[in-house]
Amino acid sequence: MSTTDASARRDALAQKLFEATVGAGELVGVYVGDRLGLYEALKRLGGATSSELAAATGTHERYVREWLEQQAVGGIIDASDDRDARRRRYTLPAGHDDVLLDVEHLSHLSPLVRLVVGAMPLAPRLVQVFRTGEGIAWPEFGPDVIEGQAGQNRAAFLKQLGQEWLPAVPELHARLQADPPARVADVACGGGWSSIGIARAYPKVRVDGFDLDERSIAIAREHVKQAGLGERISMAVRDAGDPALSGRYDLVTIFEALHDMSRPVEVLAAVRGLLAPGGSVLIMDEKVAETFTAPGDAIERLMYGFSVLCCLPVGLSDTPSEGTGTVMRPETLHAYAKRAGYSRSEVLPIEHEMFRFYRLTP
Repeated sequence: MSTTDASARRDALAQKLFEATVGAGELVGVYVGDRLGLYEALKRLGGATSSELAAATGTHERYVREWLEQQAVGGIIDASDDRDARRRRYTLPAGHDDVLLDVEHLSHLSPLVRLVVGAMPLAPRLVQVFRTGEGIAWPEFGPDVIEGQAGQNRAAFLKQLGQEWLPAVPELHARLQADPPARVADVACGGGWSSIGIARAYPKVRVDGFDLDERSIAIAREHVKQAGLGERISMAVRDAGDPALSGRYDLVTIFEALHDMSRPVEVLAAVRGLLAPGGSVLIMDEKVAETFTAPGDAIERLMYGFSVLCCLPVGLSDTPSEGTGTVMRPETLHAYAKRAGYSRSEVLPIEHEMFRFYRLTP
């Protein structure tokens, strides 16, 4: 490599890291605005000065003033041209409320910000486990990460799962509409939005959500209660391998969770045992590239970032472990399915920029 090429790559990397640092600061700002209700108050008030916003949210004016200026400089909110900082008025632009406030809008990203910022304090622990080979158990990541993960897929589960994704598989769609009512096991259900999405779309279906994380199940139960679906959805801290569940379910789902599991082959074998005759397993996982390519696109970079920060440490928190990580390519999933005893695993014709869907049949 020539000196000129090396200099260009050096400068590009320096610029990349500088921009990432700017972005990190803006993520923290969004986190603060979300957790303190600052965006919500701005929208409700139709605009505010720093004093008005602080009074409306029970916060300190000087902090709020700095936050407002940071948000305006970053183009997240709008500011009037008043030179007096205390008289300057700020507003939340139309459309930005979809991203920052509307929990059921497909563009909503505040939970993702909460997840990322919530995971950052574990960076020193991450350095430690890199040396030891240990993992970091999911509950250790704390409420911001757990609740952020649950909230990030909420809109998709409520607006796409039963309206687009499942109808794209005609035989599954038909069974979920038919009699006798179908039973669904939602394994690693997290905050329960996938279970709620299925139950809303298919009024006859009974859904049992299982997760080993007690906090997630507590959150899921509250979500089910608020949705008024307690008669058709149950949530339990329970291992899907419980033999008492064998043969009960027409469909087993695992949404964006298989890559986090220490022993995915054992899990797939266990959920195969849950299936009633004619049943199948639906898996949604990350739509990473089919082969490793460097440098990668934004999706690949995002997924590797999550893998290093969270998913691989979670997968390595129990032993023995496959150590899958977020970047689970189709070849890996198919190999896991074969080892778990499935006769067929296929990628389904469901289009989504972030997720890939698989169907496994015994």
